[in-house]
Amino acid sequence: MARAATVAMNRGPARAWRGAAAAIALLWLATAAGAVMVFLAQSLLARRLGTHSYGLFASSLATVSMVAPLAGFGLSQFRLKAYGREGWGAERWLRPSLRFSLSTTLLALAGIAAWACWGYGVDAQTRATLLALLPVVLGLFAVDLVGSKLRLEERHRALAAWQLLIPGGRLLVAALAFAAASVSALQVALGYGLVAVAALALAAPQLRAIWRGRIDLQGHGPRADGIAISDDPSVAQLTSQAWAYGLAAVLYPVFFQIGTVLLKYLGNDAMAGRYGVALAVMTAVYLFPAVVYQKFLLARLHRWAAHEPDRFWRVHRLGNLAMLAAGLATGIALAALSPWLVPLAFGEAYRGAALVLAVLAVCAPIRFLSTSVGSALLTEGHMRQRVYAMLAAAVAAIALNAVLIPRYGELGAAWATVAAEALLLLAMWRSVRRIAPRRETP
Repeated sequence: MARAATVAMNRGPARAWRGAAAAIALLWLATAAGAVMVFLAQSLLARRLGTHSYGLFASSLATVSMVAPLAGFGLSQFRLKAYGREGWGAERWLRPSLRFSLSTTLLALAGIAAWACWGYGVDAQTRATLLALLPVVLGLFAVDLVGSKLRLEERHRALAAWQLLIPGGRLLVAALAFAAASVSALQVALGYGLVAVAALALAAPQLRAIWRGRIDLQGHGPRADGIAISDDPSVAQLTSQAWAYGLAAVLYPVFFQIGTVLLKYLGNDAMAGRYGVALAVMTAVYLFPAVVYQKFLLARLHRWAAHEPDRFWRVHRLGNLAMLAAGLATGIALAALSPWLVPLAFGEAYRGAALVLAVLAVCAPIRFLSTSVGSALLTEGHMRQRVYAMLAAAVAAIALNAVLIPRYGELGAAWATVAAEALLLLAMWRSVRRIAPRRETP
């Protein structure tokens, strides 16, 4: 009997590790498929539209993507933290969440519309393209909220399929555009808007379940009947809890995509197009660390930080080593393959972007490691330090792009991105050193 009990105890951790490995593998495969879809869509559009029209479209999509995180303003990330700490008691945040979502979404839509109508240097084509992309805000917010629900429920298969929805729809639009006799940036933007509307429609049942508290929460035991809600928070209280997550969500696309936007306004659409294809490759590459930390680990990290701190720091240390090794391998491969990859994937018109991609490849190990290091600042009230680090990096990215683009064009934007990525990693590393146990310092 004792031997049987020992065997059963040993099987428990082994089964948990196998389950975790299988979940990560599934999400990684879905991420890889999504990365391929993103890459193919950008390749088809770049070839079909040409450098000028593709630059117009890419810079407009980047503009919308920078403003879109205002919708919800960190709500999905806050929900992961709230449920991780409070368990079923986090249902008290449902009613203020609905009001918060409506107000922030309207603010995001109004901001894009205002820039389209009165923004500096916005011509008629850009205005129409920006307005056509407005539904993207709604679609991305819906996908983000449903994704947070699936992570709380640890439904990894559903999450893997869900994260392919937007990339798959956009690839379909790109394929149709490539096959058409003629196509414009505005028509592609309308197609992306339709994909966002379809995503919103498919998300509607899950969104209704979220607002009604119908969540199969994992890791906190079964829901007790007649669970008592300690209080009914206000929207102001929710804002005070979620603002750091929201600001981080807004700062990231500014930090990452500001080069594409400024190349359009400080250079021209062709510059933005060439830089855009290099950034499209990096976007696909960055999906790997994102899936490990955002799709798989984040809900667990919140739970471990609150209830199993030793386990949290052990996973954090191992993650740093793994991400650094993966990032170095990825960066070296990108730099070596860029002279062949860019013209093969996007056409000879974009050959000049190969050097831009080789420079951006330096960012791969930096970004992989900063994703792991910065995960410690997503929990236990440390988001303010993360936001300060991201704010410094975003300001540096804007300033460096503004200085370097007029003189060096796309290469200036690439080196500005490398410098900003390095600053972000350094700032987050210093913040984590202050909160980590001495023996676990990354």
